[in-house]
Amino acid sequence: DPDVLYPVSFMAALDNDAIQADVLRSFLSNQKDEPKQGLQRQYTARLDDLLEGTEKPQPAPAGRRFSLYGDTAYDPSKVMQGTNRFVFYSANLGAVKSPSLKQLLLTRGEMPVADLLLKTSGWWIDVFAATNEEMRTLSQHYMFISFRSFNHDLHSTEYLDAVNFYIIVFKTGVLTFHFQPLPHPHNVRRRIHQLKDFIHVTPEWIIYALIDDITDSFAPLIQHTELEVDSIDDLVLVLSVSEQTDMIRRIGSCRKTVMQLLRLLGPKADVVRSLIKRFGDKTHFYDDTKDTRKSQHEVTLYLGDIQDHLLTMLQNVNHYDLVLGRAHRNYLGQISIELSQAGNTTNEMINRLTFFATIVVPLNLVAGLFGMNVNVPGQYNTDLVWFYWILLGMFVYVVAMVAFGKRAGMI
Repeated sequence: DPDVLYPVSFMAALDNDAIQADVLRSFLSNQKDEPKQGLQRQYTARLDDLLEGTEKPQPAPAGRRFSLYGDTAYDPSKVMQGTNRFVFYSANLGAVKSPSLKQLLLTRGEMPVADLLLKTSGWWIDVFAATNEEMRTLSQHYMFISFRSFNHDLHSTEYLDAVNFYIIVFKTGVLTFHFQPLPHPHNVRRRIHQLKDFIHVTPEWIIYALIDDITDSFAPLIQHTELEVDSIDDLVLVLSVSEQTDMIRRIGSCRKTVMQLLRLLGPKADVVRSLIKRFGDKTHFYDDTKDTRKSQHEVTLYLGDIQDHLLTMLQNVNHYDLVLGRAHRNYLGQISIELSQAGNTTNEMINRLTFFATIVVPLNLVAGLFGMNVNVPGQYNTDLVWFYWILLGMFVYVVAMVAFGKRAGMI
């Protein structure tokens, strides 16, 4: 499944507390000098530093894929020129943005960012559209998490399409990668900025905050789906066919949204369950401080709440699917009934017309017989007696047949 958790043994991770220093030095020495892009070099915890850039990156060409599951990714070579693809954040130091990994690592405040990665904890680097070399440099990890979000652009044709959000967990920090613009990193940095005086920011807490923000992003969509499902369920048996010409379209669109939600939410509960188990087992391998163990215990409880939230969402979405399926069947059943009623009405009209045609045929026969160019009874009478007797006979015949038709239920 795209939502996955790939941990290795915690004992093997003890020798790899953070990104390896020799890998960083090799990367910095082999990189060519890059033009400066007006980097933000001040360490500050102001809320302004948490805001995302407004640049519009260019999509990648169709021939190259930067994500295993076919995301509509962005070409790093084009994004690099106008977008701060790297954001280093620490609750104590603030945010540092840079268009490339080398410029980010060389950015100086109290100390270079490269030294902060090796000597401090609780840091977080968010990477947008990483190159292959940057991925190799930052790929020394002991736990990998893929937690899918979705395209949030309401005006895009790819709205609600799955977007993979990758998390690499170190003992002292977190790396995140994504290949489409997402609001979650900005939301979590703002949340940390608001709560940093009351919480102990650890890599586990950052993971929890990211997963919580991704999970919460589904809530408005599920609420909107619930309102639409209730509306469809209420109207499908009330409106006539002529008044609900767009009902099939509404049902189809809503079911498509429900299927996308089921596809996105399905594997997430298993990933959170695995994280709870890993964080619960982690205290047996690491000799952490009391505050760290307390924070990990709190994060485990928080993840349990997210798991309950995900299960509730899944139950609701499955219920919406059942309601829409029932509404669809009811709608098709109502259409079938109304078509049958229309067919019965048509058949009744045809039967009446057939009966009246049956009455008229003998009258035409009598009129035809008396209109032949041969000698007929009453032909040489100069009065109208024969004519009125013929009309009277026809009238009596019509009255008798109409009475018979009503008694027989034909008209």
